[in-house]
Amino acid sequence: MSIAHRALLFSGLIFVCSYAHAQWFTYQQAIMGTSTIVEVLANDSQKADQCSQLVFNEMHRIDGLMSPYIKQSELANINRNAARQAVEISRELFDLIKRSIEFSELSNGAFDITFASVGHLYDYRMKQHPTEKQIKNQLDAVNYKNIKLNETQTSISFSHKNTRIDLGGIAKGYAVDNAIKILRDCGVHNALVSAGGDSRILGDKNGRPWVMGVRHPRDKSKVVVSIPLSDSAISTSGDYERYFIENGTRFHHIIKPTTGLSADQTWSVSVLANEAITSDALSTTLFVLGTEKALKLINSLDDIEAVVIDAKGKMFYSNGLMPPKAH
Repeated sequence: MSIAHRALLFSGLIFVCSYAHAQWFTYQQAIMGTSTIVEVLANDSQKADQCSQLVFNEMHRIDGLMSPYIKQSELANINRNAARQAVEISRELFDLIKRSIEFSELSNGAFDITFASVGHLYDYRMKQHPTEKQIKNQLDAVNYKNIKLNETQTSISFSHKNTRIDLGGIAKGYAVDNAIKILRDCGVHNALVSAGGDSRILGDKNGRPWVMGVRHPRDKSKVVVSIPLSDSAISTSGDYERYFIENGTRFHHIIKPTTGLSADQTWSVSVLANEAITSDALSTTLFVLGTEKALKLINSLDDIEAVVIDAKGKMFYSNGLMPPKAH
């Protein structure tokens, strides 16, 4: 069954999922700079404990491999050295970078892991942003075509001296997918794994769909739409996750590669797909593209849907999520 059919929006209909006939176990850890939640349906707590621990171990491993903030990570090593020489990397990281470039090509550069060439100059906790001059000096370094991959040597190099990469728009989705594979191999048939704005569901919630709410971008106490989902992934990118406001301008972490500034045509984008790596990368992509281009792209892709909230707070749905017309 397609995502579109699984995730039809039912106006005013609320699903109540019962826990009465099954035992759910919930676990939470702070990993990859966000809250990671694992919920599993299991026969006993020992199995649930063991399986969830395998998930957290995997997420810590991926963080240690791909975090730009961990000095010993492969990604940090790339950023230190790839502008000077080819850096040999693991096949796993090589393949994920390759996948990110596919999203760059699909979106004509709206998704671009080299955004970090400017992005690293922002500090949201300290409320600091780069000057116009700093952005201008770095902007040529923001181009996914500056990434040179050597398939034979499994190596990466940068053709611009100031290029850096950050997998923040795809790594959590990749980690969530790996987590679901681990739970499946562990004998779990029903689960939810969530890392920040990226979630994936294995099976359903005790015979009924999980109801995933899309929060109001300007009021975290409100849900603007609820989507019933089973065996699917959903990712939300919003300008409210990491940001600060200065003189009325919102500086947030989703950088538009062509300008080096925070993308400002959208408040929030949620993407539904079969895998979290896809929903994660595309939610960032559509956010950068803005509503019209975002809907055009998503409607050209099979079995992927989206909810877009523009910078005026207006909500738009991709074709497969449009509520049925009244007769």
